[in-house]
Amino acid sequence: MFQSSPRTPLIDAIEGATSSSFSHCGIVHRTNTRWVVIEAIGPVKETPLEEWIDRGRDNRYTVYRLKGPYRKMIPSFVKAAQSYMGLPYDIHYDLDDAAIYCSELVYKAYRKATGQTLGRLQSLGELHWQPYENVIRDIEDGALPLDRKMITPRALSEAAQLEHVYSSDLSRSASKMGG
Repeated sequence: MFQSSPRTPLIDAIEGATSSSFSHCGIVHRTNTRWVVIEAIGPVKETPLEEWIDRGRDNRYTVYRLKGPYRKMIPSFVKAAQSYMGLPYDIHYDLDDAAIYCSELVYKAYRKATGQTLGRLQSLGELHWQPYENVIRDIEDGALPLDRKMITPRALSEAAQLEHVYSSDLSRSASKMGG
């Protein structure tokens, strides 16, 4: 599940550098009592779905799901994501294991569960980073890590294993969540 987070310089940099409105993502699953989103937004945690939607910009969100052949992996995928619970947020967007960011959580959980990748890793230098150089340098204490590999929400949404099923801001979107 993907959304646009409320605007901050960092969110503007994520969306601008990736030419996408997706600045946050998580994994939706049903517990015994409710729908939740496993997300990295501080420490990794499960957030009630309604709260997750309300936190997004204009309450808009987009849902992708694993295509048919990959759905059997969902229980392992969720379990793998839960294994990261409590891990702190990674403001540096580094793929190390000390901290984790939202799309890294989805990417690593899928890889841990299946042995396969989800989406395409890109270096910062491949993105449209130039207008956001000051934001990046502030986060990186002056450095500009153009070779750093990362996974972005947009790159995840373009994964071959996923299919778009719903966008809250598209009036003619085909809602297929139940199928």
